Amino acid sequence: MDFDLTPTEMPSSGNCPFCYGNESKTPPEILALRDGTPPNTPGWSVRVVPNKYPALMIEGELGRKGVGLYDRMRGIGAHEVIIESPDHHLNLCDMPSAQLEQILLVYQERLRDLMRDPRFKYVLLFKNHGEKAGASLAHPHTQLIATPVTPREVAMELETSKNHHQLKERCLICDLIFQEIESGERIVSIGESYVSYAPFASRFPFEIFFAPRAHCHSYADIPRHEIAGVARGLKDTLQRLKKVLRDPPYNFVLHTSPNVHTFPKRSHYWDTLPFDYHWHIEILPRLTRVAGFEWGTGFYINPTAPEEAALFLREAEPD
Repeated sequence: MDFDLTPTEMPSSGNCPFCYGNESKTPPEILALRDGTPPNTPGWSVRVVPNKYPALMIEGELGRKGVGLYDRMRGIGAHEVIIESPDHHLNLCDMPSAQLEQILLVYQERLRDLMRDPRFKYVLLFKNHGEKAGASLAHPHTQLIATPVTPREVAMELETSKNHHQLKERCLICDLIFQEIESGERIVSIGESYVSYAPFASRFPFEIFFAPRAHCHSYADIPRHEIAGVARGLKDTLQRLKKVLRDPPYNFVLHTSPNVHTFPKRSHYWDTLPFDYHWHIEILPRLTRVAGFEWGTGFYINPTAPEEAALFLREAEPD
C-alpha cells in the first residue's frame, strides 16, 4: 500500500511528499543518509519514513488466540517507505551504482533492525514501479512490511528448499543457478557475484530471477563488500528490462530468510535454514493481467517463452 492517492492524484515533483524540501509532508524519518544536516530537512540521499497509511501498526501486542481452527491476532507489524533519491524522476536503473549501493545498504540496515523485534516473523521488501504495478506515487521508492507471520508464499518456498536439501544435501537455488549457467539459454545477465535469468516455466512474460552466485540464506548477512557487486548486477538487469520493454511497470520482491529469533517459535523450525535457503530477488513485469483462469487454477498464461525473453534481454546493450 502506497500513500493513499488515486492515479489521478499522483503528484508532480512540485508537491510530491517524497521530494527535496517537502520533508514535513511525511511522518518523521526513521533513518536517512545525510550530509550532516538535521533530521527531516533537505540534505539527504536516501530517506526512510513510516508509511502515512500503514497496512500494519508498529505499537501493541499481537493478542494471538485461537478461534476454532483459526488464529486471530491484531494487525501488528511495520510499514515503511524507503525514498531512494531526492530526484523525483530518477529511476532505480538509471541511478549511479554508488547510489544504488547506498539503497541496498539501507535495505539491509532496516531488515536487521526490524528482525531484532521478536514479534515480527518476516520482513518483506518490495517495489511497485509504475501505476499498473500498484504505485500511487511516481517518486522512486521501495516499501517494507514486517509481518507477525511468515507469508504463505514464502513458507511454501522455504519448505520446498528444506525438502530438497534433505533429499540432495544441496541448496535448491544453488542447483538451479548451476543448471541455468550450464545451459545458458535463459541467462539474462551474469557477473562474478550474481546471475539473473528468466525462470523455467515463468509465470509472466520477461519475469526475472536475480540471485547471488555464492550461497547465502539471508540478505541481512551479506558482507558489505559484496553489496557493490549486487548493485552492479541489479542495475545491469533493470537497464536491460527498461531498454527492451521501454520502461515497463514491474514489481520487485526481495525474498530472504525469516526471523529465527521470534518468540514463541516452533522447536527446530528453521534449524537448517543457513544450508537450504538462498536469498534472491524476483522481478515481475506487469505486461499481462491475472484474471479468472489464473485465480481459479493457479496456472499462468505466459505468451513469451523464457528462452525468447532471455535472448532479447541478453542482446540488449545496457546504458
